[in-house]
Amino acid sequence: MTSSHEDHNTVPAPSPQNIYDDPRFFEGYRTLREKDTGLNGALEIPAIRALLPDLRGRTVLDLGCGFGDFARHARAQGAARVTALDVSANMIEAARALTQDAAITYIHGSIEDCAMPPAAFDLAVSSLALHYIADYRAVVRRVFDCLRPGGTFIFSVEHPVQTAHPVGWVRDADGNKLHWPLDRYQQEGARSTSWFVDGVIKYHRTMETYVNTLIACGFQLRHLAEPCPPAAILQARPDLEDTVRRPPMLILVATKPVEKE
Repeated sequence: MTSSHEDHNTVPAPSPQNIYDDPRFFEGYRTLREKDTGLNGALEIPAIRALLPDLRGRTVLDLGCGFGDFARHARAQGAARVTALDVSANMIEAARALTQDAAITYIHGSIEDCAMPPAAFDLAVSSLALHYIADYRAVVRRVFDCLRPGGTFIFSVEHPVQTAHPVGWVRDADGNKLHWPLDRYQQEGARSTSWFVDGVIKYHRTMETYVNTLIACGFQLRHLAEPCPPAAILQARPDLEDTVRRPPMLILVATKPVEKE
C-alpha cells in the first residue's frame, strides 16, 4: 500500500506566508478556478452562500479575497460596501481587473497584519484561507473587534481530518484508494504539503481549537458545517465521491453578541 505523497514534515512557514505569488502555484490555481474543477465551486461556495445573512445595506470584510469572486457576489446581493484583502499581489491585481465597482476596495496585505477600524463591519468572511495562518487566535480577536454588535463571522478551512496527516490516500497495488489515514490529530502545528508546488505550509488545528477559540474570543457559535455534495451533484461529478469518504472542509458561523442596554 502506498500514499499519494510523503512530504509532510512539520516545518514552520514564514509569516505571513504568500504561496500564491509563486508563479507555478498561481498559474495552477488560476487554471483550477477558471475551469471550476475544484472543491470551491462544487462544495464550498454554495455552502458559504447558503449561510449568509441578508447583505442588503451591509458592510463586508473579505479576508483572503483571491480573485474577488465573493466581493462581487456580496455587492450583487446588495452589500453597501466591501473591503477585500489578500496577501498575494497577483490575486489583488487579477481581482481589480475583474471588478468595475467603486464600492469594492481591494487591499494588498496579509490577514495577520490586517488592522481594521473597530465595529466597522456587519459581516466578515474568509474562504479557505485561515489554515495558512499561524496565529488563528489573533485573527479571531481582530475580526471580533472589527465587527459591529450582532455582526457575523463566516469562514471555511480545510477540515482537520485532512490537515492532521496530509500524506494523501492510502492506495492498493493497482492505485485504488483504500482509506484516508488519520494520525497526529492532537499535534497541532505546521504541515508541509504538496499542492501545485512542494513546501506549501498549512496549519493543522483540531475541531476543538477552531470552535473554542471563537467562543473564548467572545463569539457565539451559530452553525458548523461539513459540506457534502447532494446526490444529483455526485451523479454529474463522480470524481467528488471522495468527499463522502472524508470531509474536505469545515465551515463555521459565529456572531458577535448584541450589547445589552
